Amino acid sequence: MSLDLRPASALQLLHGITLSLVRETRPEGLADLSMRQTTILLIVYLEPPPHTVRGLAAKLGVTKPVITRALDSMGKAGLLSRRRDEVDKRNVIIQRTVKGALYIEKIADMITLKGSQLPTGPTHP
Repeated sequence: MSLDLRPASALQLLHGITLSLVRETRPEGLADLSMRQTTILLIVYLEPPPHTVRGLAAKLGVTKPVITRALDSMGKAGLLSRRRDEVDKRNVIIQRTVKGALYIEKIADMITLKGSQLPTGPTHP
């Protein structure tokens, strides 16, 4: 499915979603998620596992400590969990949680709602 948006409408959609995320859907224990944390969460929930600290760092183009700090906050909020890889103890596996899955569902519902509220017809960029 493809969504044909003009730049102004795309920005309006992003604006509405981020505003709602900051105002309405804070996970308990977090003021709000950073863009990096949101990206990590989406990777873990939308891309097939396994996910490792090393792999996430490479995908985002940041260092492992940057990922670890982001995961610390999300772990405290219960959105993700971590465990050592039993095969290679150097790897830390990032796992989904029920609370994280429910949060991702809220985001998906919000995107759907905000997308349906975009004006139809000709728009000016």
